[in-house]
Amino acid sequence: MRPTTKDLAQAAGVSLATVDRVLNARPGVRQKTVDAVNEAIQRIGFERNLVAATLARKKGYTFGFVLPRKGDEFMAEILHHIRESHKAGRAEMAEIKALRLDEQDPHKTAEALNRLTLQEVDGVAIMAPQTPPIRDAIRRMRERGIRVVPFIANQQDGGATSFVGIDNIAAGATAGQLMGRFAGGRAGAVAVMTDTIQARDSLERRLGFDNVINQMFPRLNVLPSLETHTDPDRTHRIITKTFETQHDLVGLYIMGSEARVPVEAMRRFPQSANLIAIAHERTPATVAALRQRTLDAVVTQDPGHLVRSAVRILRAECENRVIVASQEKIRIEILLAENL
Repeated sequence: MRPTTKDLAQAAGVSLATVDRVLNARPGVRQKTVDAVNEAIQRIGFERNLVAATLARKKGYTFGFVLPRKGDEFMAEILHHIRESHKAGRAEMAEIKALRLDEQDPHKTAEALNRLTLQEVDGVAIMAPQTPPIRDAIRRMRERGIRVVPFIANQQDGGATSFVGIDNIAAGATAGQLMGRFAGGRAGAVAVMTDTIQARDSLERRLGFDNVINQMFPRLNVLPSLETHTDPDRTHRIITKTFETQHDLVGLYIMGSEARVPVEAMRRFPQSANLIAIAHERTPATVAALRQRTLDAVVTQDPGHLVRSAVRILRAECENRVIVASQEKIRIEILLAENL
């Protein structure tokens, strides 16, 4: 039979009340006692009955996904899986919801985060640019007892124990390896586009991309990153200017998660047929572009896995449980026209 809390108390040499305080991360327990309970959990293989624990709590959990207000097809995929997780979470008394904030105004985003209370949400998965106001707002949320996990765009605030997303340096390096190999010894410029360079995922992808190109493919000259701010008109102007002025253009690397508009813009130029183009995230637009050979490769991550992993991590933190690290590792995948 599965070990009970009574078995756990006996194995740790403490009372049932102490076990309850440790399992629910309540104050007033010495670290030595916490360590003894955690050691006993591992030794006897204790696993909490999550439904019973939630019922004893007398209320369910509410988890929010803080997402940019702007977004196209990849964001639609994320929202679809949030709704899916919300339906599945009802059986375990968990409400999953999306909070859309203006990522272009970090001060307004920070104000919205500062208004969140523990009565509204138990935890949030946050996808936002790395700016001082947002970083400080995340720290204040943690001080109020709200669990926070960085989601897709990592936040380097020192308090995160988990990050839900791929290793973006490795993802950028993968894109660089593909770009260099597909170039086949050609020399020339590589243009780089992203939504915003303030996002840590873009910064890390650029770092990985540059490392590989500079070390292994010195005949390629990577140009400065161009920011679209998810504005279609700005994106078309950037693509037009790049194609008109860069006569030695060999490749285009779309670092951001929304590639539909850049792909549509580059199709208007005949020279794009000879361009090596690599993007991120599987969406209807990138799949169509792969099939039409407008894109050569897509470096992607599973949006369903991202959402489910964030919910599992937030719940584990709320319940003082250790996560299964291998289950939460998000894989980097490479899509070509041939393996769709």
